[in-house]
Amino acid sequence: MEQLNTNNHTIILGSKSPRRIELMNMMGFPFRVETLDIEESYPKSLSPIQVAIYLSKKKASHYLIKKNEIIICADTIVYSGGTILEKPQSNEEAVKMLKYISNQRHFVVTGVTFKTDRQTISIYERSIVYFKNLTSDEIKYYIQNYNPLDKAGGYGIQDWIGLIGIKKISGSFYNVMGLPTFKVYEYLNKLTQT
Repeated sequence: MEQLNTNNHTIILGSKSPRRIELMNMMGFPFRVETLDIEESYPKSLSPIQVAIYLSKKKASHYLIKKNEIIICADTIVYSGGTILEKPQSNEEAVKMLKYISNQRHFVVTGVTFKTDRQTISIYERSIVYFKNLTSDEIKYYIQNYNPLDKAGGYGIQDWIGLIGIKKISGSFYNVMGLPTFKVYEYLNKLTQT
């Protein structure tokens, strides 16, 4: 498949997330992946939206950018009732998270930072996800057959649990996957034209 013209700009995705890599490929831009191990700590006084932006900026700040390079770093936060649901550390924690968001709405915000040799731009997208009342058997099946430990909130919208458990979404589906593709595409188009 032919890729989009980037006018001699090199796009670098600062993420090893398979979902972000897949979404970048689907958008059609040529890019390469470069990852750094960056501690994802943040001031506890920040709101969930501020956390997502803070972490995407923090990741981008560690990259040295050359002329005509664009780095994209992102961070996705799942939250409900003011509680941020990070990546679960165990299957037991994933069960608790899924029970917590079962039969109610929760929010997913992704902060994205674009960094060039001339500027740094940060944006965010927020989506609202409504889960049905998940049964214990459904949660158990999901955890046994999928990997909830590498996903904020303990689930992937593109996985089985998203197919059977999500009643509706307000906002971007792809944002819930980890990258607000509409906004990313628009910003990359602008940045590659300069």
